[in-house]
Order: sequence, then structure tokens, then C-alpha cells
Amino acid sequence: MLKDEGRYYTIGEVAEFLGLEPHVIRYWEKEFPQLKPLRIAGRRFYRSDQIEILKRIKRLLYEEGYTIAGARKALSRSSKPANPEELLKEVQRELRFLYEMLS
Repeated sequence: MLKDEGRYYTIGEVAEFLGLEPHVIRYWEKEFPQLKPLRIAGRRFYRSDQIEILKRIKRLLYEEGYTIAGARKALSRSSKPANPEELLKEVQRELRFLYEMLS
């Protein structure tokens, strides 16, 4: 499912892939600042890097027994600062996606 790095996935696709309910993902968005899906007309779209964060959160909570607060700390400790090239590529991907949606 995650072969295409530039593709965006809906919350339903992500929930099915991860074996979660969409409401769980929406709740995690409120609790984990690292989760910032692209929102267009009220719909959420996730890139593969966001899905990797969701997988890590799921593992921390369900397999390693962390609390939400503990998982938040563990995730923030391991977050590396984004370099400018990565940020530029991310902005370009999002602009391309928006252009395709509006075309």
C-alpha cells in the first residue's frame, strides 16, 4: 500500500491499513502534534511519513504499553528536526496535490 511516497491516503484507507477505527486516528491527531494531515474541504489526507508516525504511535500504545503522555514524550524525543530540503519537497508535494485536486 505504501509503495508510492508521493501519494496521499484518506483516513479510511489509513484506518484499514493500520487496523484502527478512523475516530482513533482523529483522536491521536489531537494528542500528537507530529500528526498534521493535509486537509482539503474537511477531508484528511495522509502521506506515507504520517502513516509511519501512526504506526509508531500504535506500537507504543498497544504493544509497549505506553500511556498517551508517555508515547507523546517518546515520540518527541525521537523526532529529528526537518532539514530545509525535506521541507521544500513536502511543500512541493502538497502544492502538486492541491493543483491536481483543483484541476
